[in-house]
Amino acid sequence: MIDDTFLLKSYRGAARFLGPLLPLWIKRRAAKGKEDPARLSERRGIATQPRPSGPLVWMHGASVGECSLLLPVIDRLRGERGDISILVTSATRTAADLMESRLPARCIHQYVPLDRPEYVTAFLDYWRPNTAIWAESEIWPNLIRGCKDRGTKTALINARLSARSVAGWSKRPASAKAVFGVFDLILAANQETACAIGDWTGQAINMAGNLKQAAPPLPFDAAALGGLMQGFSGRPIWCAASTHKGEDQIVLDAHKTVQEIHSNTALILAPRHPERAADILALINAAGLSAVQRSKGGIPGADTDIYLFDTIGEMGLAYRLSRITLMCGSLREGLSGHNPLEPAALESAVLSGRHVASFGQSYEALTAEGGAKLIQNPAALGTEISALLSDEAARQGMINAARRVLANQDDVLKITWSGLVPLLPEAAL
Repeated sequence: MIDDTFLLKSYRGAARFLGPLLPLWIKRRAAKGKEDPARLSERRGIATQPRPSGPLVWMHGASVGECSLLLPVIDRLRGERGDISILVTSATRTAADLMESRLPARCIHQYVPLDRPEYVTAFLDYWRPNTAIWAESEIWPNLIRGCKDRGTKTALINARLSARSVAGWSKRPASAKAVFGVFDLILAANQETACAIGDWTGQAINMAGNLKQAAPPLPFDAAALGGLMQGFSGRPIWCAASTHKGEDQIVLDAHKTVQEIHSNTALILAPRHPERAADILALINAAGLSAVQRSKGGIPGADTDIYLFDTIGEMGLAYRLSRITLMCGSLREGLSGHNPLEPAALESAVLSGRHVASFGQSYEALTAEGGAKLIQNPAALGTEISALLSDEAARQGMINAARRVLANQDDVLKITWSGLVPLLPEAAL
């Protein structure tokens, strides 16, 4: 059981006190498109699918990034232990859409319940997981407590805490020890997180490395790729991936600069949150550029300036189409970057802004080898992209360098799997 501290007692009390307001809060989020109206009950711990018979492993990732890193673990578990069913939970609609398209057989997706004790009890009593695996930094004390009270084995893999989170927990060392100390296994993605959790728990924490580096290349539809290549008619393409609010205008300005030198270049603009598509289209129109929208079935042609890639689960297709990918979520203060290894694995040269704290180790490895470049001044983006489009040898050199970095990442999955095996339910004789 998690030892009680004043902070944890207060948290649990607040969760109970605010409980009657949570359904209203969920409905308001649904009205804004942030929750699935048909599945709101799952956020209250009420299942919408039957529990399979036999042993079950529950894996949780907050959003797309965390769920994506679970996929190679899921594949390994399905290959090694076909007797085990897998429940995957997430908190966002985008992650739910991704899991629907990529989960293999005997895997179920549900939304994670809010961390109110009554919701947690309903969820755990129904699903009865033998093993619970959390990814990165999604820490919900009532869920963790509920698992431990039931004797469920628990693991935190790819643990990755921001400097702000470390500072916050370090001010409350007793609560940090009470929460992190109950995990049967913690594997850290970086040394900073390993040291911090080790200080709180008094235990040595294994720095396994970033599991996102072990993910296989994103899938893509070969037929769709062929159709789009035909539509673009061999034009050079670059991609601005996972743009956040405030970055789209920077990207559009860069594209206009690129077109001054390479007039037939097309841009794939893929917002992190597709629901921003209408706002982005307004910016595109104001810039005097033409666009077609993938979610509406638009097909790019020889005169299309921008292909607005406002869908979920298709970034493998965007990266395979693009000679160069600018990983966004990195061009403004307050952002922290997205995974550069995904485009690199599909042979797209990687550029990024300088705000990449969430993927610092990946960028360090890539930039040290010459497999990616951080652009310090967003105003220089257009010039940098144009230079790479003009120098095929330099672009291919970046791709080759990234390939060497990717080849060194297989050990992360091996370490993670070795740690998880003792926590899995025993196989039936």
